[in-house]
Order: sequence, then structure tokens, then C-alpha cells
Amino acid sequence: MTALRDGASPVSLIAEEGPDQPPVTPALEDLYRGFEQALLVPLWTRIGDLMPEHPRSKARPHRWEWKTLLDLAGRSGDLVPVGRGGERRAMALANPSLGGRPYATPTLWAAIQYLMPGEDAPEHRHSQNAFRFVVEGEGVWTVVEGDPVPMRRGDFLPQTGMHWHAHHNATDRPMAWIDGLDIPFQYGIEAQFFDFGRDRLSDEEHATPDRSRSERLWGHPGLVPVSQLGRGEGTPLLCHRWADTDAALTDQLELERAGHPGTVEPGHALVRYTDPTHGGDVLPTIRAQFHRIRSGAETAPRRETGSSVYQVFDGSGQVTAGGLSWSVTRGDLFVVPSWTPLSIRSQASPSDSDSGALDLFQFSDAPIFTKLDLFRTHTEETLA
Repeated sequence: MTALRDGASPVSLIAEEGPDQPPVTPALEDLYRGFEQALLVPLWTRIGDLMPEHPRSKARPHRWEWKTLLDLAGRSGDLVPVGRGGERRAMALANPSLGGRPYATPTLWAAIQYLMPGEDAPEHRHSQNAFRFVVEGEGVWTVVEGDPVPMRRGDFLPQTGMHWHAHHNATDRPMAWIDGLDIPFQYGIEAQFFDFGRDRLSDEEHATPDRSRSERLWGHPGLVPVSQLGRGEGTPLLCHRWADTDAALTDQLELERAGHPGTVEPGHALVRYTDPTHGGDVLPTIRAQFHRIRSGAETAPRRETGSSVYQVFDGSGQVTAGGLSWSVTRGDLFVVPSWTPLSIRSQASPSDSDSGALDLFQFSDAPIFTKLDLFRTHTEETLA
């Protein structure tokens, strides 16, 4: 056996009496000291932690109030410049159970980003898959591979890894939005890459078109440009517009009212953003969905492997995640860790929601679990 150079071992074993444990004897103690020096951990001392009956997330459910995030983002806009080094004025959600790391969940990163009037966020690219979702405001264009894409309330803007991108604010008002990335996942598996790009955008990239080039090619439902097939570089549609999302959700609930199928459960309309080239999840590691829950309706408690982050787009409601419960309103964000039961009751009204329902944007790590055949769900039955 090769001894550790400094004699200290990161492995620490305690011989304890217990069910299915060997009797504690001096010989067992001596065996455990040998394990420590050889950097071995016997399964019989850790099986309950390594192989539990069901997922036990290190994260915990938590809610962030939008008004607090927006206030702090505005204060940072007055104090913190945007440029090389920090790259973005982005403030990440830190789950209270993950040791202060800037992680919303063990696999997902979520942040509020803030751009002041006339500012540019410099160009860069990274292996992390990313998106932007706009809960309020407009006036910023994200420039992806030279294509300026307008960002407006309700828009979802996906971006596959290793695409050059920058942002510019063309108005006299600041703008905030949320970013979602798979930073914790790629960090954990040691797969991340990052490249600095140009410091300045060209005059053409500072343009403010009403529609991007990607939308003009790919933004027509059910139709794909034959000239662009076989690209294989991730989703080519850089923005899913709110008008289309809103119409799809409205139609589902109207079909339900007319007695036709269309919703996932009574009063609950749900759509998923997809890559138009193959119809699967919009990003390789991130699933993005939008929920509309009719006022007074409540979703059945549901668990799934993997974690999710939600943002309230419109309306109000009561969220119950595990043993916690919160009232939520426009902009609020909350986290649901793996295998945590979630139910949501809509308390929306025409006074706090344009649709009269509770509208929620959701993103999760479901594609990772699906590809590994580890995605599981369970919906509890509720009494009518």
C-alpha cells in the first residue's frame, strides 16, 4: 500500500453499531484506518447516502421577489460598469442550501441582467447553453452571430452554446430580463469553454430591426426554409414571440371550455418551446415551457427528477413546493428541486393579469435526464 505523503487522509471512517453493520472491534477499527490511508470508502457505511430510495436534492425550494431583484439591479446599474472582466451586469440566484454558490439548483443558473440606456454588453461565447426571458420592458437587442434580435415582454430567446453574442440598449431607459444557463451542470462535469470576442459592435449590429434575420427565415409555424436545412448548429430560431405563445395558451383553454381536449389537466394550459429543425427541446440541456392556469384552478401535486426554475409572468397565485408555500405575483421567481412535489393555485384576476389567468415561465434540466433515461414523474391523485 502506498502511504499518503503527509499522513493525512480526506477519508474519515467511524465504526458504529447499527443495522447491517459489522460488530465494532479493534480489528474493525484497524481495518478502517487502513481504508483511510488507502483512500477507500466501504459501501456498507455510505449506501443510504449514495443510493437512497428516491432523489434527495441538496437544493431546497425558495422564492425571490421580483421587486427586490429589480431594485438591487437598478442600484447596481448606477455603481457597476459593464465591460471586460465582469462581462455582464448579471446577478445570479443563490439557492440557500448550496453553500453560497451562484446556483439556483445543482444544474441550473438563473440571473437578472440589467443594461443601462445606451450601453453595450461586449461580445463573447461559451459552451454553456443559454436563454433570455423578458418579463417586462423592451429596448435591448441581443446580437447573435451578427444578427440583432429585439427583446420584448414575453419573448423567449434561446441560444445554443458556442455562438458569439452581445447586447445593446438602444433606448433612454434601462431594461432587465432573466438569463438561464446550464453553468452548474457543465462546471460539475468539467466541460466548460469560454472565449472573449470583440469589444465593440459594428454599426450594422447596432441596428434595431423589428424582426431578426433568424425570425424571417424560421419564424413561420410549420414551415422551414429548405435552403437552411442540415445546419446542425443548434436552434436557428433566436426568438419565440409572446404573441404566438399567448395565442397557443388561449386556444387550449378555449378548447377545454368547449369540451374538447387540449389542456394537460383541468384549467391548465401548457406549451413547450422547441427547435424547429427537429421538434425536440429547444436547447440540448434545458427544457423551456409556459403554463397558463385558469383563475381558481389548482394543479395536482407533481414530482419529477431534475430541477426547475419558474418566473411568474402575469397574475398571482399560491405555490406549494415540498413543505413550503408562498404567494407569488408578477416577476417573482421560485425554485423546485428534484423530486419535490409542486402544486400551484391560480388566484389571478383581470386586475393583475392581461389573460385573467396565472401565467408562468418554466425552465428545467429535463433534457439531460431524458437523454440518460433518468427522467421520472409522478402526479398525485386529488379528490374532485
